[in-house]
Amino acid sequence: MKDILIVAPHADDEVLGCGGLIKRKSNEGNNVIVLIVTRGTPKLYSDERVSNVRKEALESHKILGVKKTLFLEFHAPELDITSSAEIAREISKVVKENNIREMYIPHRGDIHSDHTIVANACYVAARPVNECSVKSIFAYETLSETEWAPPFGDDAFIPTHFVDITGSFESKLEAMKCFKSQLKEFPNPRSLECLESLSKFRGATIGVKRAEAFMVIRTII
Repeated sequence: MKDILIVAPHADDEVLGCGGLIKRKSNEGNNVIVLIVTRGTPKLYSDERVSNVRKEALESHKILGVKKTLFLEFHAPELDITSSAEIAREISKVVKENNIREMYIPHRGDIHSDHTIVANACYVAARPVNECSVKSIFAYETLSETEWAPPFGDDAFIPTHFVDITGSFESKLEAMKCFKSQLKEFPNPRSLECLESLSKFRGATIGVKRAEAFMVIRTII
């Protein structure tokens, strides 16, 4: 059994990127914790709207078997004017308090700067110093963020780790349906059809019906 942390810049990134993995890991008896780093800035999002999205997240996580959901209060989409050191400290606290062994984080090359900033903060929070408990870090892809990024080599998402989610994909779809405020109609990438298409493509890559893809950041054995 492992204590696993899924770090999401915004509520629903965790389901888009690794909802199938979350369900599979929880079914296998692991303790899965989801950390949502931001809330919408009050300049753009009312407290009621933020509360509604967080309620959707909790309903979604219940379907996926998440043990604990944590919310930080950093403002989205304004992480570029937020102390990166402060973000890293808050993530580090969660890592230490929960003895996290495995982390799943956003891809640093995503088009949304919040994703890049959260990824960088995670690298700092999980540095292999001072007996840090984290032994594995993987970056996930987020539909509408990863594939829209500019095609620069240094920021390309190149999957090197695949997880068979054939048995948990339907739960991922049901979890995503909870995010009524975020779902869009096809061909928008934040649609159920696109989730299914990506899972089929990643699955076909490794010879299974459904899969999620990740980049290995670090593994320590």
